[in-house]
Parts: sequence; structure tokens; C-alpha cells
Amino acid sequence: MSDQTAQEPPQEPVPAYALAAATPQDRPAMAQLWVETWAKTMPDIDFPARLPWLESHLDSLAAGGALIRVAREGHKDGPVAGFVVIHPGTGYLDQLAVAPRAWGKGAAEALMAEARRLSPALVALDVNQDNPRAVRFYEKMGLAIVSEGANPMSGRLTYRMEWRGA
Repeated sequence: MSDQTAQEPPQEPVPAYALAAATPQDRPAMAQLWVETWAKTMPDIDFPARLPWLESHLDSLAAGGALIRVAREGHKDGPVAGFVVIHPGTGYLDQLAVAPRAWGKGAAEALMAEARRLSPALVALDVNQDNPRAVRFYEKMGLAIVSEGANPMSGRLTYRMEWRGA
């Protein structure tokens, strides 16, 4: 008689992400996932109406020295799973958005690692206080709340969070 051990069900593999500089061809996918993410996070705000703002905001940030990186699922030609915008001179992380289909699958962690690589001394950001999922994520990534403020567009209360490198 042989001993049989219960086999655990196979787990879904964690996708690998290829990180690259965003291109103009990435913009439609970035805009779509930005809307999907925010519509799911804060459904009371009309994010499709804010797309023109996002486009001009990304252009302005890039012109001012911010770097925009995308995370692609699986390989360098895979679909865009998320993006991050960080200014290496100031350490300010202006945007980090991950498509809901990629939530919990490592894309946000990969983008935060890229932000730290690009700005190794400081990563600072503002996050809505009423977005507890994001606050928990940033705390898990080692950022600490250093002050409070308000979002100039929505008026919602925010936390300033920071991570400081060695």
C-alpha cells in the first residue's frame, strides 16, 4: 500500500513584465487602462471626460523631464499592463496605473521597482486618502505617509508618501 499525498491545485503563473520607455503607439492603451483603473477605483468621477487632460498632462510631464515607462505582459511586444511616470530629478511619481486585469499579478511592483531604479534617492507621490487599496500598496512598497493635502482637481484629501533610498 502506498501513501498518497494530496496534490495542491496548480497556481496561475505570475506573468513576467517587460519594462520599456513608453512610445506614442502606447498612448491609446495607456489611456484605456488609466480610465478602467480609475473608473473601478472611484466610479463617481467621469474619467473618460478627463482623457484630454491626461494626454496634455503626460506631454507636459515628459517635456519637463519626467520619464514614462510601460510594463508589457510577458515580453517586449506584449500588451501594456500598466505605466509609471516619474521625474528622476525631483523623485516625484505622478502616475502609476495598472489595468484591472493585471491587479495582483506583479505589474505594480515591477513599475515601482522601475521608479526606484530611475530615482534611487527618492520616490514621492500624492495618493487619495479614500483609496485605501493604493495606500496599502505603497506602504507595502516601503513608502511612508509624511503629510496630508488635497487634490487640486477633485478636492479630495490626499497623503504625501515618500520612500528614500540609501
